[in-house]
Amino acid sequence: MAGVLDTVNQRTQLVGENRLELLLFRLNGKQIYGINVFKVKEVLQCPKLTTMPHSSPVVRGVAHIRGGTIPILDLGLATGASPIENISQCFVIITEYNRRIQGFLVRGVERIVNMNWSDIQPPPKGLSNDNYLTAVCQVDKEMVEIIDVEQILSEVAPTRQDISEGIVNAGVTENAQKHHILIVDDSSVARKQIKRCMEQVGFATTVLCDGREALTYLQNMVAEGKDVTKEFSMVISDIEMPEMDGYTLTTAIRNDSRLQDLFILLHTSLSGVFNEAMVKKVGADGFLAKFQPDELARLAIETVQVQSE
Repeated sequence: MAGVLDTVNQRTQLVGENRLELLLFRLNGKQIYGINVFKVKEVLQCPKLTTMPHSSPVVRGVAHIRGGTIPILDLGLATGASPIENISQCFVIITEYNRRIQGFLVRGVERIVNMNWSDIQPPPKGLSNDNYLTAVCQVDKEMVEIIDVEQILSEVAPTRQDISEGIVNAGVTENAQKHHILIVDDSSVARKQIKRCMEQVGFATTVLCDGREALTYLQNMVAEGKDVTKEFSMVISDIEMPEMDGYTLTTAIRNDSRLQDLFILLHTSLSGVFNEAMVKKVGADGFLAKFQPDELARLAIETVQVQSE
């Protein structure tokens, strides 16, 4: 256990190689769950929690950690299962998503495993809790379920979905209606958020679920004789996706002379200087920590305005 706790913050060097490391943990039963190490800031024994009145039942309390106050969410309750019991004997995984820090209460932390994104698959149809899964994989012949944290956070602490007044006007909408945007994200919540934001501006959208699907889609368009840069003014892609991550997708697009002029925005819940360096390395045109509807709308509007000039 000490090895897991001590090395979480040092195990983030595989981003950009279509690889990831998963921190494995358990809730109440035998099922093993996973979370990308790159989103984990710290793992610790559950500290003393202070109950917050009028908060969601999923929020078991707040903890004072490293000089800050962090909400602690019960992942058992959040996924529709029973609450975690004897929490003083449990663990908290401190994470950063969408520029917010929160802790996830879990029964126990197992270990870190090194995976290839090509081994990460969409959840099979019919799983009882598939609404809260973004992917699955096999580790030592056991199925690991990767939780869609964005789905959970959208239910517990919803973010603003609509674009602020003053950003979109008649002229902006008229120009946007001439443009089509390709959205690539494995989270159903993120796909809906981005699609809604872009359509509020006036853009037409096509939505796909992972990098492999997007690359195949674009290649098929080229095979049909289409100019993808005329079909799509922008590709907005997540970074973390099963089968092919956003960095690998971007690299593949830049290495294909038929696709390389596409404008690519990497839009991700991952944050930090490391990601911005990777954006430049793979040749993406921009990076935005999601989800900020105003920022996303402004960037898309500015991009197509330049393209229209």
